[in-house]
Amino acid sequence: MITKNHAGQEFRVISRHTFLEVRLNISTNQQSLHSLAVFNPGDVIMPFSAGSTHSIPTYLTVQTGINKHITLSPEYLQYINHSCSPNVFFDTHHMQLICLQQLQPEDELRFFYPSTEWDMAQPFVCNCGSSECLQLINGAAHLSTETLSKYRLSHFITTTLKQKV
Repeated sequence: MITKNHAGQEFRVISRHTFLEVRLNISTNQQSLHSLAVFNPGDVIMPFSAGSTHSIPTYLTVQTGINKHITLSPEYLQYINHSCSPNVFFDTHHMQLICLQQLQPEDELRFFYPSTEWDMAQPFVCNCGSSECLQLINGAAHLSTETLSKYRLSHFITTTLKQKV
């Protein structure tokens, strides 16, 4: 079944998970994760765990340490896309997904990839549309301390930055 969101974009619901749903954008063929509830900054949206652990990054992993990259469980969290103005954060120290900006039903969940990734496996040109867009997303190692100070960063990224100073 194809429906429209509040912005008029057509999508198909792929799966529902209590207060989140995975959607397929019909025009872009991109999957994304959307809220079905209200969350406020600081709210723990949900806990997560490592589905599997790898020594090298892939486009589906989140970095938790040097040569330690995890797939996310539940698996549908992999559909949280990047934004330079994130509304959620993967706290990989406490293994919790945290709300950064108020979320309303229909809102797409987005996180800042360099908040967990030191050097990304697949850098890309960002099209997030944020006025703060950094254009090229390739990991925290490639960003200034000043730029990174604007974001909430994982324990691993924070610790790595301190060791580089």
